[in-house]
Amino acid sequence: MTSDKRVLIVIPAYNEGESIAKVIAEVHAELPGYDVLVVDDGSTDDTAAVARAAGAKVTVLPYNLGVGGARRLGYLYALRNNYDVAVQLDADGQHDPRNVPLLIDALETSDLVIGARFAGEGEYHARGPRWWAMRLLSFVLSKMAGTRLTDTTSGFRVCSRPLIEGYARWLPVEYLGDTVDTAVWAIRHGYTVRQVPVAMRARMAGTPSANPLKSTVYLLRSMITLLLALVRK
Repeated sequence: MTSDKRVLIVIPAYNEGESIAKVIAEVHAELPGYDVLVVDDGSTDDTAAVARAAGAKVTVLPYNLGVGGARRLGYLYALRNNYDVAVQLDADGQHDPRNVPLLIDALETSDLVIGARFAGEGEYHARGPRWWAMRLLSFVLSKMAGTRLTDTTSGFRVCSRPLIEGYARWLPVEYLGDTVDTAVWAIRHGYTVRQVPVAMRARMAGTPSANPLKSTVYLLRSMITLLLALVRK
């Protein structure tokens, strides 16, 4: 599928100067011919300079919007520069670029493909209330999508041109809104969503920006909203 498609790898980055060069180098090695865009989300370190030196296209936000805002800018760039496929990849090295062709191939029968951590590959685990919220949330979205989705909060995704156009106009900036809400939006607008099993890796450097309590509260809020959506006509 990818031979005649223009593919853009979108990497949001906030203070990832220690890892971004390694991620870009790996993407270039594994995915030659794909363009790489790093969206510097108002970093206070040398992320942008390191990314440019590593050979990526770089755009810099004047202040920190969060990963949703950075990804939306990436989709806008993809739209304006006529890319056929957009790939969401994290700047910390947890997403393995060797899985990208598998996700892109799945676009033959879908519009949005999610790299799923809980679908039989790897040893990634979540625990406690967050895990139960994620499981119930995935159950609800699976019912909405008409297919099994086990990891609706995964940020490792690829999408086709129609969704690039949609996400460039609308993509929430709040934490996890860029994963859960965007999947709901795609389903509600008639796009086909499916998943491909992937294995997650440890961060190459730095510390996670996610707050476990914050993510749990958001997941619970999203779960309630989606349950109500299911009973509405």
